[in-house]
Amino acid sequence: MSTAMNFGTKSFQPRPPDKGSFPLDHFGECKSFKEKFMKCLRDKNFENALCRNESKEYLMCRMQRQLMAPEPLEKLGFRDLMDEQPEAKDK
Repeated sequence: MSTAMNFGTKSFQPRPPDKGSFPLDHFGECKSFKEKFMKCLRDKNFENALCRNESKEYLMCRMQRQLMAPEPLEKLGFRDLMDEQPEAKDK
């Protein structure tokens, strides 16, 4: 006797994320930016709003090295930081 109960014929259809997938940083091209961001988070009690510059630099590094799709920084929530010069030239 089967114990499964079928309440309808609809099944779950998974869909890809809105932004798609992105490659991992296997070669550590942006590791220094990631470490700087993580250190900031630890130092600031994981208050991410206090580490936005580090976050922006990390994302810029990933975009420059084609580890994520290029997006305007304004669209990523950094409109207020656009006047500051990027430092994502490390490595």
